[in-house]
Amino acid sequence: MAHAPVPLIALLTDFGTADWYVSCMKAVMLRLCPRVQLVDITHEVPSHDIVAGAVTLAAAVNWFPPKTVFACVVDPGVGTARRLIAAHADEHLFVGPDNGLLSLVLQRANRLTLVRLTNSRYWLSQISQTFHGRDIIAPVAAYLARGVPLQRLGIPQHRYHTLKLPRLQRVRGAIRGRLLHIDTFGNLITNLPASLVMEPRTCRFRYKHAAARVVSSYEEGRRGELVALGGSSGYVELSVREASAAKRYRAKRGDRVELRWL
Repeated sequence: MAHAPVPLIALLTDFGTADWYVSCMKAVMLRLCPRVQLVDITHEVPSHDIVAGAVTLAAAVNWFPPKTVFACVVDPGVGTARRLIAAHADEHLFVGPDNGLLSLVLQRANRLTLVRLTNSRYWLSQISQTFHGRDIIAPVAAYLARGVPLQRLGIPQHRYHTLKLPRLQRVRGAIRGRLLHIDTFGNLITNLPASLVMEPRTCRFRYKHAAARVVSSYEEGRRGELVALGGSSGYVELSVREASAAKRYRAKRGDRVELRWL
């Protein structure tokens, strides 16, 4: 006899691991769905940084199996009138605040069903105004993992909050982009699609006052050299081999980068 697949919940938060917040969310999920498998995407999103959380989530989602439930909490507006939502986007399910955190994955979905969380039957009985991750998002994620239909969780919603991310600028012979994210290694992830560097000899990059040679791997860079390459997130990255490009160039999100064709 075939066994039913084990439900999977993936967690992404800015809680860190020094406090009890993540363990409390997991405890709630395990109480309500004992068979669930829990996977941590990360709990090290910079505090209150919705953009970093959205970029991280979007980079991870496609590698998870169908029917994975994503419980996401980067929620500086907790306790205010901001909404909590759940979504079925293509193969996956999402629960989180409607503050842009889920918007990058929702925007690229071909099929999307969205509800505002209003049915308190699927929440904990007592709600803290400072910890909706434990009291609302965690139990809702657990019920979704158990197979509760999305429509039971609340009322239909047709719009969601989107992030105002920088757009590419096309000028003669060049495309200008911005730094979208800085990872743990100090690599600078831009908003330029990785497909732009499929032919390295046809283009060059500039960041601040430095030129970046296009390579196909980190190892191809010379020590201390700034290089550009297509990253695993689907965007062009700027990197310094075995060093932090972010520290060397005092990088910050929003810095401009330029690709110019030769």
